[in-house]
Amino acid sequence: MTHSTFSNPYFGVFVLFVFTFIAFGATLFIQRLISTKIASKSREKLKVSQYECGVIANKQQNRISTRYYLMALLFILFDVEIIFMFPWAVDFKILGIFGFVEMILFIFLLTLGFVYAWKKGAFIWHNMK
Repeated sequence: MTHSTFSNPYFGVFVLFVFTFIAFGATLFIQRLISTKIASKSREKLKVSQYECGVIANKQQNRISTRYYLMALLFILFDVEIIFMFPWAVDFKILGIFGFVEMILFIFLLTLGFVYAWKKGAFIWHNMK
């Protein structure tokens, strides 16, 4: 008895897999073809035009202060460190004196990082003008 490829139980899955890639590629090609024919070539007017109502958009530099990123990183850092204290508090009796010493060391390092960021001026917000 010969074993045919068509009798494999996963042959149908393979056919659907190939068909999906062909259909996706064809859909993507058709979509790009249609969008290049229909799309407006005047993009600059569209970007600065009003939509229904609101302030007229002005051309300006898109500059974001790095203080936003620094503040977000500090928030995430301290927030995650505080979240680590909850499992410790739940298992406080099980961990004993070793867990207590670890948490004191953890809080000391957290405080040290906070004081370092404070001394470097990370929490001072400067007005951007």
